[in-house]
Amino acid sequence: MSRAKSIPRSKENDYSRDQAARRCDFIAEKTGARLESISSYSVDPAVVRGNVENFIGTVQMPLGLAGPLRLCGEHAQGDFYVPLATTEGTLVASYSRGMRAISESGGVRATVVKHSMQRAPVFLFANALEAREFGQWLQTELDEIRRVAESTTQSGKLIEIEQYPVANMLYTRFCYTTGDAAGQNMTGKATYVACEWIRKTHPLKPKYFLSGAIDTDKKHSAMNLIQTRGKRVIAEFTLKKEVARELLRVEPSDLYRYRQIAATGALQAGTAYSGAHSANGIAALFIATGQDEANVAESHAGMTFGQLLENGDYYWSVTLPAVICATYGGGTGLPSQRECLEMLGCYGTGKADKLAEIVAAVVLAGDVSLTSAILAGDWVRSHEAHGRNRPG
Repeated sequence: MSRAKSIPRSKENDYSRDQAARRCDFIAEKTGARLESISSYSVDPAVVRGNVENFIGTVQMPLGLAGPLRLCGEHAQGDFYVPLATTEGTLVASYSRGMRAISESGGVRATVVKHSMQRAPVFLFANALEAREFGQWLQTELDEIRRVAESTTQSGKLIEIEQYPVANMLYTRFCYTTGDAAGQNMTGKATYVACEWIRKTHPLKPKYFLSGAIDTDKKHSAMNLIQTRGKRVIAEFTLKKEVARELLRVEPSDLYRYRQIAATGALQAGTAYSGAHSANGIAALFIATGQDEANVAESHAGMTFGQLLENGDYYWSVTLPAVICATYGGGTGLPSQRECLEMLGCYGTGKADKLAEIVAAVVLAGDVSLTSAILAGDWVRSHEAHGRNRPG
């Protein structure tokens, strides 16, 4: 059997319109697929270097605008119009309804309560005693390890090294703050350099693997719920009973009762998020703003909480312990994604916490709308009206 032909590449300049066209012609010949839409793009191929390989064009997604969403956060303050990239009908309309309910109730408070991005090397020893004593040595040498790790980055700061001994191994999590970057690559490089210093410096010259898999990169984990990965963000507001009745057509007491029922259902199912739906809004916002979309796997996890107040209003919050987002680097500088970040006032340095607060507030808006639609019987009707493509 003959070997399949390789995808065309150029050693001189692989990020050009000519090279993209060559690859489009190649795949059209191989598959018969016509790539008229994919090959019609405005982005300069040169700017996607570092974002993608074997560039052939762009995949366009519908982009809608939800809002306004009133935020009273530490960093995000004012009325925001939120770009959401999605192919799911009713999504933007639903989030807009939730945002309206929040705004008419006075707005959402949001705050980032913890920062921690990890790389999690595991060190190997002959026995448990050696592993334990190595852990003690790590603590005594923490300042020097921090100096070595931070020499690789301008914005990353090593804040702690968590330790989890198992058998004759020591699993660790090197925890960093990462400024306005998401930080996975940053922490990987910093931790690798630190581990090489450790291996050369410690008397046992311990073997290690850069990841022992408890950093749970792009995977949900119970550890993230407890310890935080990326940013731990809380968004909260008080839904006024008048807004609940007139706009959402629900009673706050019914919302509170349903929270108990849904929490029990989520516990039975073992879900990563106890609210109505967090991944929808996060994915749509991440795609629009150039985030690494795989980080939705971690970022969507969390907890919702509700409290019926004595005056009949309803306190509502979401806690997201692993929001991984950036306003600098990665895909945030691509033209369309940058424009979406600029809509939110979130492009560039010093804006990552602001974006994280917006993410949490968007999740809360989605929960408000969908939960109310379930209780009011609007869920199916809304999808029938807005969420189905019918032939013209």
